[in-house]
Amino acid sequence: MSARAPAVAQRVAVIGAGWAGCAAAVEATRRGHQVTLFESARTAGGRARRVDGELNGQPLLLDNGQHILIGAYTDTLALMRDVGVEPDEALLRLPLTLLYPNGTARRKLLKRNAPPQLALRGLRLSELPAPLDALVGIACARGWSLRDKAGLLRVALRWRLAGFSCAPHQSVAQLCRGLSPTIMAELMEPLCVSALNTPAARASGQVFLRVLQDSLFGGRGGSNLLLPRQDLSALLPSAALSWLASRGACLRLGERVTQLRRTSEPGTRHAWALSCAAARPAESFDQVILACASHAAARLVANSGLPAQLWLERAAALTFEAITTVYTQGPGVTLPLPMLALSSDAVQPAQFVFDRGQLGGPAGLLAWVVSASGTDSEKLTAQVLTQAHRQLGLTAVVALQTIVEKRATFACTPALQRPPAQVVPQLWACGDYVDGPYPATLEGAVRSGLAAARAL
Repeated sequence: MSARAPAVAQRVAVIGAGWAGCAAAVEATRRGHQVTLFESARTAGGRARRVDGELNGQPLLLDNGQHILIGAYTDTLALMRDVGVEPDEALLRLPLTLLYPNGTARRKLLKRNAPPQLALRGLRLSELPAPLDALVGIACARGWSLRDKAGLLRVALRWRLAGFSCAPHQSVAQLCRGLSPTIMAELMEPLCVSALNTPAARASGQVFLRVLQDSLFGGRGGSNLLLPRQDLSALLPSAALSWLASRGACLRLGERVTQLRRTSEPGTRHAWALSCAAARPAESFDQVILACASHAAARLVANSGLPAQLWLERAAALTFEAITTVYTQGPGVTLPLPMLALSSDAVQPAQFVFDRGQLGGPAGLLAWVVSASGTDSEKLTAQVLTQAHRQLGLTAVVALQTIVEKRATFACTPALQRPPAQVVPQLWACGDYVDGPYPATLEGAVRSGLAAARAL
């Protein structure tokens, strides 16, 4: 990306080193500003970061959630390249694939110790240009009737003719009226919960259509799944920190900003003073970017006494969904694909399972993802182990670690009014929750961070 040098280099504080904060810090530095990046945790990445685990007494790198990128994440992929991460090496690229185990697993006769042999059903797109890849994929989908496929094509054509727009109040479930129960269960609901982390009955149809437009009906490869081969901190945040350090940015990991206050009139230099929990004097900055979680940003704004009532009201109106990741380990366990979709309900809650052994991790390590989950980790773990047995025939897997992100994403509901990027003059917010066309995704976070830095 080309940088535009500012008329006057400014002292900029970026609070939060998640994906939005890293994007904002890199772009502000690239534009010639003097950046200080604060992060309360010791590991950068926010809600998409590395977590230290253990397997058989040896260190094991896990993630606080299993994230998927897609080919349409153009800004995220460009930023990765800019900070020295090659996406083709760090990510496994696959056509959009939503294949399910077709009934219970069976073992080959005469090979009692062989892993389960799974018949699969569902959708896998071809390598053709869009939208031919989707059309051929739908036509060749396994286990869908001609009526299922025809109904899907008819509804998709209706969306395209409408310019991928709908009334703001429409939910995804309302948008999908006319689709068969099979298509809803095996395509729309998993796409909705993976993209918006909100059940179809409560999810915004408007935002869902934007995601479909940019992925399924965008440029070639836009719908491709990009599965991380590295831990999430290594995928972007760690490289971004190294890039920033090499260009003179000040990195303050493990320091929580506790107070933000205005020290001069808007439009003047050194307008902000920041205080940290660490015993050091308050520091002055010209502009501040709040790249922390919405509740942390709202706390700083509320305690500052700033005239930002509308921003605070919209931040307070956000509700959140949890995502639970259950890691299991089993000797000789290998899935037929790096990722499988799963039939889910109240007692079998996981929507996806990832074979981390095929993604650079140790053999037999699986990550089971429960989007829009509850927060009872013991119950969810037990349910996932039962689901592994029923749907994949896995009887020897054991729970390794369960991670519940209670505020993983905001609930992307119809007509939701999200907080704007500008809080007050010279104070900006960025993150996946800030007003924009995308749901709570890594791409949404990165775009928000870039936009905040460009607005300085």
